[in-house]
Amino acid sequence: MTADQLDRAERCEARRRAQRRNLFGRVQAAASASRTQAQRLLRAKGDLSITEWRVLWDLAEAGPLTVTEMASIQRTDHALVSRAVPSLAKKGLVTTTTGADDRRTSSVALTPAGRSAFEATAGTMSARRAALAATFSQAEMDTFLDLIGRFERFVEGPVPPLAETGGA
Repeated sequence: MTADQLDRAERCEARRRAQRRNLFGRVQAAASASRTQAQRLLRAKGDLSITEWRVLWDLAEAGPLTVTEMASIQRTDHALVSRAVPSLAKKGLVTTTTGADDRRTSSVALTPAGRSAFEATAGTMSARRAALAATFSQAEMDTFLDLIGRFERFVEGPVPPLAETGGA
């Protein structure tokens, strides 16, 4: 290895070490890895995206819901859920009914085929949650969730006054 290659490798490793302490990047990387893992598990059991599965899960647990309600439950973007519903309807897994009082909203309900699709994947996803729970003690899980809650409040709130430091 040349001196230039060694210097480059050292600089790269130093940057990697610094980024391990970047909470914004770590949370994003963990979320991405979680989605990849879940998608791999779901593909092994059928043809559902993570968002589609979460819609089925919400409907199986809570009954008919609006897209807005599901987005709120999932803590995700309304448009993401909104795009999943027509795909699920096309697959025959959900039905939609336009709201009687507000025609701009619709209620989404699970069909028998949707219940079957949910049940075919629920065991795998439940086992995944159980495996995660086995990785942490209850106290650690509570602390982790408290810390994530604090992080969410920070990123969802107004940006605090930032000092000009000249750095990125």
